[in-house]
Amino acid sequence: MLKIKLQPTGKRHQRFYRIVVAEERSKLSGKVIDTLGTYNPHDPENVIVLNKENYQLWLTKGAQPTDTIRKLVK
Repeated sequence: MLKIKLQPTGKRHQRFYRIVVAEERSKLSGKVIDTLGTYNPHDPENVIVLNKENYQLWLTKGAQPTDTIRKLVK
């Protein structure tokens, strides 16, 4: 099953996340099918950069967003 989830990058206490489509059981830093955007929780405005067309396309293909992604996109 495909999942839309956060992939952590950056330093230990300065995490930066990529929003990716990957297999449900793959490692967090494992193989990625598509990158949809980015999320920086340390930004004061908590801006999410997301390609909404690709996000909707993957939802129609059956990819399930994680709870965290669902809250962020809302």
